Amino acid sequence: MKIHEYQAKEIFAKYGVPVPRGFLAHTPEEAESAAVRLGSPVLVVKAQIHAGGRGKGGGVKVVKSPGEAREAASQMLGMMLKTHQTGPGGQKVRKVYVEEGLPIARELYLAATLDRATSRITFIASSEGGVEIEETAAKHPEKILRQSVDPAVGFLDFQGRALAFGLGLPSEVANKFVGFCRALYRAYVETDASLAEVNPLVLLKDGGIVALDAKMNFDDNALYRQKEIVGYRDIDEEDPIEAKAKEFDLSYIALDGNIGCMVNGAGLAMATMDTIKLVGGSPANFLDVGGGASQEKVTAAFKLILADKKVRAILVNIFGGIMKCDVIAAGVVAAAKDVRLKVPLIVRLEGTNVDLGKEILRTSGLPIIAADNLRQAAEKAVAAASGRL
Repeated sequence: MKIHEYQAKEIFAKYGVPVPRGFLAHTPEEAESAAVRLGSPVLVVKAQIHAGGRGKGGGVKVVKSPGEAREAASQMLGMMLKTHQTGPGGQKVRKVYVEEGLPIARELYLAATLDRATSRITFIASSEGGVEIEETAAKHPEKILRQSVDPAVGFLDFQGRALAFGLGLPSEVANKFVGFCRALYRAYVETDASLAEVNPLVLLKDGGIVALDAKMNFDDNALYRQKEIVGYRDIDEEDPIEAKAKEFDLSYIALDGNIGCMVNGAGLAMATMDTIKLVGGSPANFLDVGGGASQEKVTAAFKLILADKKVRAILVNIFGGIMKCDVIAAGVVAAAKDVRLKVPLIVRLEGTNVDLGKEILRTSGLPIIAADNLRQAAEKAVAAASGRL
């Protein structure tokens, strides 16, 4: 789950991570009022969307008066802000964050995230702040510093000092940086985050350290114990189909192809999409219905797939393990009838009671296209989507 910058800064402040003063605004008038309350000679108006690269798209403006803050907010609110993370359609700006300007001496990058290779929370730091970390890693890999945290002991001060000295921070600033890292680590762990990123982390001319920007993502599997974090969820920022999928405990990600995919198991879903690409097609989505593919779930899955108007065929690839193939086949048939399916449906079943499942599909009275293996299923789906089947 993603949240807005201003929400991430609320969490940071709670754990003692220094952030600039700022106020949220939903209207130009509120932005002007926020600027008056801040009383700063320099202010920054930031569009709040779930995407990076806002500055390049016109979503961050430096202003010098409440009137200018009002004008900047007026220009941003309602605009479709396009960045490298929003896609070509952009994301509508519904709120802005008005923040005090700060005397910046230097910009750095700092993040805490899970390194799956080591199964440890890892700090990533770089002297190249304010730039996409991917760009720095590609052009200047030597400027990427890492410190992995042993879960048995947690973050240790020497790790913060190692990063500080690697970044070339003066000794009088190093201790502040260590405290910053320690607070960021607590925020990450105690909120079940998957990412806590500060880009840029700024050194001020008076020697202070502040998170000028903030980004946090959270582990969806831990949200049941993070009720406060769930309250930060902004449905307007989510893909409406993906938001609907969460209601039925379905894992759905929209893609740009025309072959809808319904699979049980994330690994099998990835293999299915790869095979579709291998035979010349393009998947319209990733959709994992999970191990318990009940009729209700399958029906909801069909509706999600069909909500995408680009879909020209649907490929169902199910391995019957916990759920037997005959039960799954009955659910697929019932769901197809319920949604009055009008696009070609290709089904490949394998596993327990597979023969019974295939018989249910064959006698369903529906124009279901059966396949015996994954490659054959993908080839038939590609042919159907192009009108050749």
